[in-house]
Amino acid sequence: MRLTVIGSGDAFGSGGRFNTCFMVEARERTVLLDCGASSLVALKARGIDPNAIDGVILSHLHGDHFGALPFMLLDAQFLSRRERPLAIAGPPGTRDRLNAACEAFFPRSSKTSWKFPLEVSEITPNVPDEVLGLAIRTTEVLHASGAPSTAVRLSDGRSMLAYSGDTEWTDALIPVADGADLFIIECYDYDRDLTGHMSFVTLKTKLPMFRAKRIMLTHMNPTMLAHQDEARAAGLMVAHDGLAVEI
Repeated sequence: MRLTVIGSGDAFGSGGRFNTCFMVEARERTVLLDCGASSLVALKARGIDPNAIDGVILSHLHGDHFGALPFMLLDAQFLSRRERPLAIAGPPGTRDRLNAACEAFFPRSSKTSWKFPLEVSEITPNVPDEVLGLAIRTTEVLHASGAPSTAVRLSDGRSMLAYSGDTEWTDALIPVADGADLFIIECYDYDRDLTGHMSFVTLKTKLPMFRAKRIMLTHMNPTMLAHQDEARAAGLMVAHDGLAVEI
């Protein structure tokens, strides 16, 4: 399994970073884990053909985590001329929220007759599932998004990737990280525990609870970006756009 960070930024592009988007290559498939509003631009900036993406897995339904999908779909229809199937999987509510986003950005686009096979599915938290041959299990976390916000465990049978999504501290993250080869966790602020988000000061006290081989911080605001060296000194990886990691 190989991970490429397409976007590691928060909702506001702090530090000039693109919205959250991780590209996972495993089992001869290429999947995006989250697809924030700037992700289509970020993919093209890195020279990645959107038609090379087999599927998109969503942790939750905020614009900085799924907002590029209406643009990607219309790019596939009219510019990239996609013919290959595309799978989109997310928490309960994904179909309705995606249709609403398409209508808000491009009225009548949700009724488009797609020229490529499109499958949109919804993953029930705490129920093992599969997306494009990858085993997946999600867990609901603490982040209000109008639908379940989830952490994700994704495996190709050899490696395990875990991802917190956006959340404030919850003990539900402990089993999510357990045994993961890489655990990606949001760390939005340095020392303030904002509703729905994690701070580094809190996270440091919880690190002994995580049994993951490596832990990577992402989704950082300016206060946390200013303390990246402290995170590295604590033995943590720090995500940045373009970072590639073998898992």
